[in-house]
Amino acid sequence: GLGDVYKRQCCRSASYILITIKNKKTMKKIIYIASFLCAALLAGCDDFLTTESPDFSTDKYWRDKADVEAGLSAVYGQLDNRTGSYTVAEVKFVVETFRSDEMVKGQDVNNYPEWAALYGFTYNNENSSIKEYWMNNYNGINYANNVLYGIDKVQTSGEKMSADDENHLTGEALFLRAYYHFKLIMSWEKIIIRNEYLTGESQTHKALSTRTEAWDFICTELDKAGSMLPQDRPSSEAGRVTKGAAYSYLGWAYLTRAYEESDKKAEYLGLAEAAFNKVTGYELESDYGSMFDGTNKNCKESILELQFTNSTADGTFHKHVLHFWVAPGSMSGWDEIRVSDMMYNEFLKEGRIAEGNMYDARAYGSMMFDDPYYYEGGHILGYNYDDIYDENSATRYNYRKYMPSTWSDYAQNYVGTNMPLMRYANVLLMKAEVYNEQGHPEKAIPLINEVRSVHGKLPAMTGSDQAAVKAQIEHERLVEFTLENSRFYDLRRWGKLDEAMKADGRTGFSASTHSFLPIPLMEIQTNLSLIHISEPTRRSYIS
Repeated sequence: GLGDVYKRQCCRSASYILITIKNKKTMKKIIYIASFLCAALLAGCDDFLTTESPDFSTDKYWRDKADVEAGLSAVYGQLDNRTGSYTVAEVKFVVETFRSDEMVKGQDVNNYPEWAALYGFTYNNENSSIKEYWMNNYNGINYANNVLYGIDKVQTSGEKMSADDENHLTGEALFLRAYYHFKLIMSWEKIIIRNEYLTGESQTHKALSTRTEAWDFICTELDKAGSMLPQDRPSSEAGRVTKGAAYSYLGWAYLTRAYEESDKKAEYLGLAEAAFNKVTGYELESDYGSMFDGTNKNCKESILELQFTNSTADGTFHKHVLHFWVAPGSMSGWDEIRVSDMMYNEFLKEGRIAEGNMYDARAYGSMMFDDPYYYEGGHILGYNYDDIYDENSATRYNYRKYMPSTWSDYAQNYVGTNMPLMRYANVLLMKAEVYNEQGHPEKAIPLINEVRSVHGKLPAMTGSDQAAVKAQIEHERLVEFTLENSRFYDLRRWGKLDEAMKADGRTGFSASTHSFLPIPLMEIQTNLSLIHISEPTRRSYIS
């Protein structure tokens, strides 16, 4: 999934992960307490789960650039819960998608109470998906800290790298460390900043930082990473980060802060604009659906993409099962995530105004629904609409996003379709939001219309004042990024979570309780800096 790095360095990278603390007698205890318990990251490495690791101590391991790249492959391996074929769906999508109003839970979700709890907002701090999401991000942070230590070790006592290699690899590690903190601060009100290489147990007992401290750390890291990373990557390094990724997330961070810290709104909007202006060299992809069905991986619009592959050469296995989560039972799908009525109506609300008397082209790239387009020509993996849906079908429309392009690929137990994490369309629409919040809707409108034209095959938006542009941005983000897991965070940024959840009938939701996730009980019980939190404050974190 990361060019040749995964293939070459599988076992070599896995072996070093366990060596995070020099004192082996306390290693297992320390890793558990810090919530860094390692999972089987990469297939085909038999020694990975042994109780006592071999002597790959940090004094001997970090020797050269190859060691650093091996370490980085482990850091990348934690991206968005891609550590297992099922975890992308069962952890990432349960935590990020189930709380949004763009979906309705399918019938099979009732067989998994902890997933249903995320959907119904009845979860508590022992929920396994929430815990795994927290642990996964801190695993990635821990590995990044190891790599940053290793780079310094190589440069001071190993086979010294060139200045460009040192900068690029350091930039990658800094970006990934910031990215994992970003994922955490987007879902938790307060988080633990972990920016040290661990050498003793005392470092694992660390208090929560303020939200401002966390954002300051993330923004500083992303800005530094952006100054060090390369502008482009060769195809053999597909999936590895560039300047564009760092500045895209930096802009997103400042845009979010502009709403959260109103006294600095103008300053943060300006910083967001400056970051987005540094995202260059990308273009919108005209075939919207191709970015999600495996036929157009790492395209000209892709800034950061979660890598999977159908290839199993050299024993690698990087596939997922999300296609079964979105497919209806009539396609032997598992019926986990259905299209909500709100989402269906939003896709079609502008009517047949797109090219060829069609609905918004993003509807066809994201959803299967009752439309003449699907009755002829085999547009559903080689089948027509009435081959899939009939009067006995539990649904009349379902998501198509992340399903492969052919039935033969779909019918496999696992698929290798990529998942875009950051696209240029997101940069354009966030920049439009910045301009509009700055009081310049006229600068936002061309960006909105570019996305509408290229992706939706739609005419220009109507309206020109700030309110009309704000409403249009909200619509465009909903239809553009459905199932790309930005919806809940968009609603919170705009202060519309309560309104949206009430409209969706999500009666279990309370903005005061459910805008952020609870700190996992495991972290509170094992982190001595949290276990003594005063009871009223503690209750607000764990309820």
